[in-house]
Amino acid sequence: MTNLQTTFTATKTWIWQGFPICYQSQGTIGPAVVLVHGFGASWQHWRQNIPVLAENCRVYAIDLIGFGSSAKPEPGKKINYTLETWGQQVADFCREVVGEPAFLVGNSIGCIVAMQAAVSNPEIALGLALINCSLRLLHDRKRATLPLSRRLGAPLLQNILSIKPVGKFFFNQVAKPKTVRKILLQAYANSEAVTDELVDILTAPAQDPGAVAVFLAFTSYSRGPLPEDLLPVLPCPAIIIWGTADPWEPVDLGRELADYPQVLKFIPLEGVGHCPQDEAPELVNPILQDWINERSRNN
Repeated sequence: MTNLQTTFTATKTWIWQGFPICYQSQGTIGPAVVLVHGFGASWQHWRQNIPVLAENCRVYAIDLIGFGSSAKPEPGKKINYTLETWGQQVADFCREVVGEPAFLVGNSIGCIVAMQAAVSNPEIALGLALINCSLRLLHDRKRATLPLSRRLGAPLLQNILSIKPVGKFFFNQVAKPKTVRKILLQAYANSEAVTDELVDILTAPAQDPGAVAVFLAFTSYSRGPLPEDLLPVLPCPAIIIWGTADPWEPVDLGRELADYPQVLKFIPLEGVGHCPQDEAPELVNPILQDWINERSRNN
């Protein structure tokens, strides 16, 4: 197992709305890049991208509130776990920590967060790279398009999980390393990329107080913005990268997002799963480097 401490310096803490937020940074020259992880992940999901991008960029990878080593306050008290909340967190991070507009790179639900940050705060974003963007197929407005079993099954499961003891039991089963490994083996087309280190990265934060409540709050969240709400009003250009073997976000539906004017390129990665930045960094890193260099020359 790789020891992350040999590759990265200690993480830093930023206080946002009274809560400690964890982030990692690397690089001293070039444009700013902010990396936004997906559901249940953390900055460490970018561990294979940060050093490469930091050769020519100042790179920041943030733990969204509720995930990784960031605070996990009780839902509905001082924080609502919504895409608007996370979008504001990223925008405030660009203003208060980065100190200037940045390129935003997201994976999965992190793509919606990055788009929300840019749409609500146009001055903070130079451009967006969306990697296997969450299509939010269980959204209230999307359910009608799903097969009947999923259309009826998803709300039923949400209702069952909202019963606290049931939800807690379910989370404890899902958060076990053995279960996380099985889920990753679905999401990643290359099983060799599912390492012990990756399983540790995803399971460790699940032991934190508050992790169960955050998980259950998000599993019951079927509202908020869809990609097709945000793409038409993006204030900056975007590229879309998509692993074609993603079992959760079908590439054919992903291609439809390329029809929006702000999307400059749609780049399919054949035979790669839901998290290309981690499964195939040797493909993703050069794409991001070229895109950032190209956009930096144009800005």
